[in-house]
Amino acid sequence: MENLKSNKRALLGIILVLVGIVVVIANFNLFPFHLRPILFSWPALLILIGLFFLFSRESKATAWILIFIGGFFMVPRMFDDIPWELHNLFWPAMLVGLGAILIVRGVTKNRKEVGDGTDYIDDMSIFGGGDRVLSTQSFKGGRITAIFGGSKYNLLNAQLAKGRNELDLFTVFGGCKLIVPQDWEIKIEVAAIFGGFSDRRALRKDIVRDPSKELVIKGIAIFGGGDIVSF
Repeated sequence: MENLKSNKRALLGIILVLVGIVVVIANFNLFPFHLRPILFSWPALLILIGLFFLFSRESKATAWILIFIGGFFMVPRMFDDIPWELHNLFWPAMLVGLGAILIVRGVTKNRKEVGDGTDYIDDMSIFGGGDRVLSTQSFKGGRITAIFGGSKYNLLNAQLAKGRNELDLFTVFGGCKLIVPQDWEIKIEVAAIFGGFSDRRALRKDIVRDPSKELVIKGIAIFGGGDIVSF
């Protein structure tokens, strides 16, 4: 796990160095003028983010979708004979991309029922949300999807299962709040794009966390995210 984190940091560092070099070269007017709208554009940013995910994440579906959307809108910038009206397709393309991600997530991961007393979360909030209460004594993670919406998940009366338990998160212009016991051991491995996911629990010396029970929160937060709290 530490090697994976180190590789991600190294990859991000390489990308930042390359971007910095490109900006410096551009400031010295060493780039042809017609390349600037191509290199310094939001489609290029999508492609760059997609490449980062492609080389740093286990799941490649989201990476390829970001690269495809970025490449689709990059084409009119590269070839003058293609109509610029393609930019009117931004939101349809985004919907197609989000739909493709949801389909891939549905196919590649087994669905679990959600409800009081179950061991998994499998919940989706689109243009809405709500409150969920789980009291399982063997919580094993699951997945949460929030698109233009979000929900609150109360796990104060739940207990983690032994070992590593993974919760997969995918938020776009949305988020979620997890209310968990103070003694849970939690690691956050969420890739954030103009968003974030934070553990806001206060550190207490009287709380001893059990390292044999661990919740790992993974996934992607795009213009959204969430937080972890405890009361």
